[in-house]
Amino acid sequence: MKKFNFKPFKFQKVDIQSLNDKMLLINLYITQLAVFVIACIVMLFQKPSLGAMLSLEKGIYIPIWGIAFAAAVLLVDILVSRWVPAEVMDDGGINEMIFKNRPLWHIALLSLIVAICEEWLFRGAIQASWGPYWTSILFAAIHIRYLQHWIMTGLVFSISYGLGWIYIQTGSLWTPIIAHFVIDFIMGCIIRYRRED
Repeated sequence: MKKFNFKPFKFQKVDIQSLNDKMLLINLYITQLAVFVIACIVMLFQKPSLGAMLSLEKGIYIPIWGIAFAAAVLLVDILVSRWVPAEVMDDGGINEMIFKNRPLWHIALLSLIVAICEEWLFRGAIQASWGPYWTSILFAAIHIRYLQHWIMTGLVFSISYGLGWIYIQTGSLWTPIIAHFVIDFIMGCIIRYRRED
């Protein structure tokens, strides 16, 4: 049996400044595709009821819960960013690079793709087995760029737990998808359109 040589494949720390825009976008889209595929594989073993998971039975309460939760998250984020030094809120410049020069339609598209893929994995696939607490720990851990500051890690964990909670309250995966989309879209627009000091 022939052995596969893994030596050419090495994990290296990537300098964010060395990434060009095209490579950053390719990386983002491939990562989200991988997240979606992993979620689908996990769901093959769980065999969830997709009809129940994507239910619209709660009607208008689905977008109301999603938008209300997103508004609460954005309000907390604005308040925290006013009192916490900028270096504590820093993600290494990744969000800035992703959203800074994007047209509005592309910010919306990126936000929608990320919301669907991440919620499909974390709330749809993982939370069914692990519950919202452990799912949120994993969610915070994969957002590795925030792990250097406990405030950001705590915020990401809390947001994830809240997304899991609103999913439980409405019984529809559309609720956290809507909330995640609104949060990412508005934060992307803030990064894109804020005035430089």
